[in-house]
Amino acid sequence: MATDTSLATPNGVGSVTHAPNLPADFTQVFESKFVETGQLRLHAVIGGEGPPLLLVHGWPQNWYAWRQLMPALAQKFTVIAVDQRGIGLSDKPLHGYDTGTLANDLIGLMETLGHHHFAVVGHDTGFAIGYALAADYPDRVTRIVLAEIPGPPMSSASPPVFVPAHVNNRLWHIPFCRVEALPEQLVVGREDLFFGYEFEIQGGKPPADAIAYYVDLLSRPDALSGSFGFYRALDMTLAQNEMRKATRLTLPVLAIGGERSYGEHVADTMKLLADDVRGVVIPGTGHWIAEDAPEATLAAIMAFLSPYGDVAPVQVPPVLRVLQ
Repeated sequence: MATDTSLATPNGVGSVTHAPNLPADFTQVFESKFVETGQLRLHAVIGGEGPPLLLVHGWPQNWYAWRQLMPALAQKFTVIAVDQRGIGLSDKPLHGYDTGTLANDLIGLMETLGHHHFAVVGHDTGFAIGYALAADYPDRVTRIVLAEIPGPPMSSASPPVFVPAHVNNRLWHIPFCRVEALPEQLVVGREDLFFGYEFEIQGGKPPADAIAYYVDLLSRPDALSGSFGFYRALDMTLAQNEMRKATRLTLPVLAIGGERSYGEHVADTMKLLADDVRGVVIPGTGHWIAEDAPEATLAAIMAFLSPYGDVAPVQVPPVLRVLQ
């Protein structure tokens, strides 16, 4: 692997060396690094050779969400799996959780690592941050994969309050997490119940040991407030996205949905915002595609990224339903 040995190497809970049940030889390829962006310190897990590929996790996960895809991706790309501001081992300031600032964090990360142009894969909140990256820095992002929310947050697309119960059960955490202070008081000591429900209700489910790992990280000091930061900055993000949508994305976009989650809606929404969109629905899985269906998710990503990395195209399994 090619990483900057001058970067500090963390060795605690949240780092590669303390992550459970990693794929074979994972730690021979990947290292945890602290990267100073000039604004804050981010934790990233880095390894592989080739064009840079930034992986941006969703809520309430961290870099570990990508672990099953990372070894294969590292054969073709320099993989950078980051913990967002407020998450995992990255700094947890009180403010700066709008997607404009979060995207700027990642520009600082990649700049420090020496990567001016790069591809991005974003899931859930990472989708929203990835969209901001592509919109705000069109000269930096070459290709982007956006997975498993029905488009970036938009004021015009906000769901009404009185939605059917099955929709409410999947979305109630958004207004809950936006409330200041009270969620911490209600969740502290009950992290396993709160986050366990979220992993269950979204469709599909990461392994029990992975959920326990996420809950442990989220039970540490400042972790809850950091994880809620994205939601508490939604007013600013919504205003930013209303401006972003005036200029359509022109880079290639892969929009991925889980069949038992947002499915075709991911691609349908992105076609309103971008000129070059390919959609894939991964059958039989819910929201947590990289952990529920890693092989199918990997195949879709690798096939899409082939032109970017001069990668031999990977045959997409017939179980994938490709949307035109």
